[in-house]
Amino acid sequence: MSLNRPYLLGPAEGEALWFLGNLVTVKAGGAQTGGRLTAAEFVNAPGFAPPLHRHLVEDEVFYLLSGTARFLCEGEELAAGPGDFVLLPVGLPHTFVVGSEEPMRCLQLTTPSGFEDFATEVSTPALERRLPDPAPIDPAALGHAAAAHHIELLGPPPNAAAPAERGAAGNP
Repeated sequence: MSLNRPYLLGPAEGEALWFLGNLVTVKAGGAQTGGRLTAAEFVNAPGFAPPLHRHLVEDEVFYLLSGTARFLCEGEELAAGPGDFVLLPVGLPHTFVVGSEEPMRCLQLTTPSGFEDFATEVSTPALERRLPDPAPIDPAALGHAAAAHHIELLGPPPNAAAPAERGAAGNP
């Protein structure tokens, strides 16, 4: 797909990757948006939590389509469910924990683009679109790739034991 041309991708179309044990399908990246935006569909396994980190260049947005997650950002806890929109501004430390009941499916946007390059560097192509058994992650390789893409890893994933159900702190 070239820059400045309209296109349509179906539900199973786009570059599919296994990123930290989760299915990520890149729908648009810098090549299609002139570097302004990355749009990807994420399917995160129940209980998944990425390391505490911060993006030094991008704002990050999650629009939840199904499932739940507890987002932690700069001392705030935001419990999100289907239809909720979560903004994690550039520079603020954040992470999240997916609820234990079902996978979280969401649209993730970063602006400007570039997140797709980081994801591609630490991923393997997804030939099958189902959640795999979690593969071990090489922390050194992840840290090196994150630094190269202006992401700082600040700590381990949070304890997934706390509930990520709707109605916890942050949502009525």
